[in-house]
Amino acid sequence: MKRLTLLFAILGTFAPLYLSAQVTYTTDTTCYVKVTYSGNSAAIVVSSDIKDYITASVNGGDVSITSTASGTVNEISYGLYGTTTDGSFTLIGTYKATLELFGVNISNPTGPAINLQNGKRIEISAKSGTTSTLADGTSTATDAWKGALYCKGHIQFKGKGTLNVYGNYAHAIKAGEFNLSGYGDDGLQVALEANDTSAGNTGNFTMTGGTININTYGSTGESVKIAGTKSVAAAASLNVFAAQGMDQVLRNRVQCTKTLRDGVLLIERNGKTYSITGKEIQS
Repeated sequence: MKRLTLLFAILGTFAPLYLSAQVTYTTDTTCYVKVTYSGNSAAIVVSSDIKDYITASVNGGDVSITSTASGTVNEISYGLYGTTTDGSFTLIGTYKATLELFGVNISNPTGPAINLQNGKRIEISAKSGTTSTLADGTSTATDAWKGALYCKGHIQFKGKGTLNVYGNYAHAIKAGEFNLSGYGDDGLQVALEANDTSAGNTGNFTMTGGTININTYGSTGESVKIAGTKSVAAAASLNVFAAQGMDQVLRNRVQCTKTLRDGVLLIERNGKTYSITGKEIQS
């Protein structure tokens, strides 16, 4: 799956009080870092209460931040803005963090667009009314990477914005554990894009390892909605918790219908009934 589109929601503004070079500070006490991309350059603004816990550097459009939060500072939020066609965001640390996407567009031709080296929970919030796009390149650099969005720890997504992730070298998103929760609509949707003839536009969902936990609410959305076929390897764990479970609306280009029987979602195709794992249910 070359493209993964996730729908997410929102908060906050961050206004710097003064600027000087590529890394500057404000008098705010909000535990906040703002990163703004422009072309092949970037600027970082850090709130004063965490300046002793942040080491930040900028090299063209590549941003690298090391967090050593301690004491009363246990979590820092990072807001990403702007557009770069040759940049990246790298975060190194040992504490939980929140990454807020305000319509940011990051393309890195030689590595991941976002590289999160924190071994803890990382919350990624796509802000309402915005569309953010992340893409890596196809270069075979010495240090190979495994995803346009890479996270060493656990990712949690939130928000009502749109996040598009393009994995041109390997995967779109690479992480040890992937959590989706609290949504009234589809948790994860793999769709066929109209008028897209690229090889990756299959609508198929393939999971070869790791863990995905999906927990949604509401009576209309599905935890997973797949336009093509689903393949989950034995080494992978896909955990679904929702009123509507998993819906595979199109299988081998043949339209299917779904039913709920005793709380279990079933797929009906050509007069036969299947479980969400693809196993035929004998009447």
